[in-house]
Amino acid sequence: MNIVVVGAGAIGSFFGAMLSKNNNVFLVGRKKHVDTINKNGLRVDGKTKINARVEAFTSVNDVYIVPDVVIIAVKSYDTENALKSAESLIRNNTFVMSLQNGLDNVEKIQKKVKNDRIYICITTHGVVFSKPGHIKHTGGGRTIMGCLNGKKTVFSTNILNCLNESGIKTSFSKNIEREMWIKAIINSSINPVTSIFSCKNGYLLKNPILEKTIEKICTESTNIANTQGLKLSNSEMIKKTKQVINETSENQSSMLQSIMNNKKTEIDSINEKLIDVGRKHCVDTSLNELLVYCVKKTW
Repeated sequence: MNIVVVGAGAIGSFFGAMLSKNNNVFLVGRKKHVDTINKNGLRVDGKTKINARVEAFTSVNDVYIVPDVVIIAVKSYDTENALKSAESLIRNNTFVMSLQNGLDNVEKIQKKVKNDRIYICITTHGVVFSKPGHIKHTGGGRTIMGCLNGKKTVFSTNILNCLNESGIKTSFSKNIEREMWIKAIINSSINPVTSIFSCKNGYLLKNPILEKTIEKICTESTNIANTQGLKLSNSEMIKKTKQVINETSENQSSMLQSIMNNKKTEIDSINEKLIDVGRKHCVDTSLNELLVYCVKKTW
């Protein structure tokens, strides 16, 4: 399968490296990262060890193949730019898969791609960008993919097999939008707090005050999500969130990594989006509002 990953940051590079075992993978990323990959390969260490030989480019215009799937792995706020730059690659038979955080990516992709060509991939793998050409896999996780209509197709079976055969254990969801909300609840609880306190994920459960705080944020975010008819259990979501924290205890959240690198965070696509939904349904959003304020003050 021909796969182009637009946004070869930490998670995009990790998936690209793994998928390159059995597929033709092309990465699009920043110049230093691209130059190092083309010279020395893409090194992944930590939980997974691999030195992948993949072709990398700084522009999608340099990609010379017609992709079967374009994986969008940029930050939420760059989704529209990424789609615009990749427009020439997306043909009638090309599928687009979002490998991103946030709740507003699908609606951005829908402006450029037909619904039956859109797939969503959600993962809790912990990955850190160590330096150009070098990614660290800090924590194993679960990966779920699906399409908007929930139907399993020939393509979804093929990409599902590709992911599993490449070592990324993946399951198919008939309700991927529900999974997106679950991921957003978990991210809303973990990412901002690790960013504010500049700590690894695992510290959230080592500090009893922060653990209680995580529980309260998770409850508020779950209450907001349930206005969409999801019927999620507060206790189950707290359990899932703590499970992710334990699985990625040595990981620095993507939001913290952004702040450490003086980059914009995805707070608007996660907590801010939850606030918007909560306010429309008159649900308490005070903790999410506090998190947004504190994170934006940080950077």
